[in-house]
Amino acid sequence: MNNKWKAILFDMDGTITDTERIYNKYWNSCSKELGMTDFTYQDSLDLRSLNHEDSKALMQKRHGSSVDYDLLHRTVADRVSLYLQDHPVPLKPGINEVLSACHENGLMAVVVTATNLKSARERLSKAGLLSSFDQVISAHEAKHGKPHPDPYLLAAERIGLSPADCLAVEDSPNGCMSAIAAGMDTCMVPDLTYPSDQLKKRLYAVAHSLSDIISLIEV
Repeated sequence: MNNKWKAILFDMDGTITDTERIYNKYWNSCSKELGMTDFTYQDSLDLRSLNHEDSKALMQKRHGSSVDYDLLHRTVADRVSLYLQDHPVPLKPGINEVLSACHENGLMAVVVTATNLKSARERLSKAGLLSSFDQVISAHEAKHGKPHPDPYLLAAERIGLSPADCLAVEDSPNGCMSAIAAGMDTCMVPDLTYPSDQLKKRLYAVAHSLSDIISLIEV
């Protein structure tokens, strides 16, 4: 049994659910539909898990008025919601196995997501995973979203643990920086991008898949 942590805190999109690719598709297609031709593929990557205020500021800095972030964000959110209403919520390989390992080792399993709480709970429920988690926490409930530490600090407070008692599992740099800033050991399971050398130095581990986390839990 692992005595290092008492809870595993999971990001959702790109970590538990294979939905970051869906968002990425619509960021790029919707920007073109709306005539925002300055929007780039790199923009779509950099917006992963980034809170609304910082996302808007980033787009303003890069593109000025040529990208209406509020309009684009609303359009993408609507398209993704419609897509997921009509399709199964895709899961990342190994999620059921790692959740079983958490339960078998007496570890709480918590979701800390940049998605709003209602949508997150609906998607986890549709995927048959909602009951497997002790808490679902949205960054919208915190004062500042990812990459600020607030979402993970709020999660630790909600479950009554110190950040040092938690392992955070993330797929994006913004999510990793949020958990690291909160003082948590952080494992990155890369989805659309790999960590930079600088980020790697700050991570507890980099895993190829969620299944690889089981060996960390059972040490």
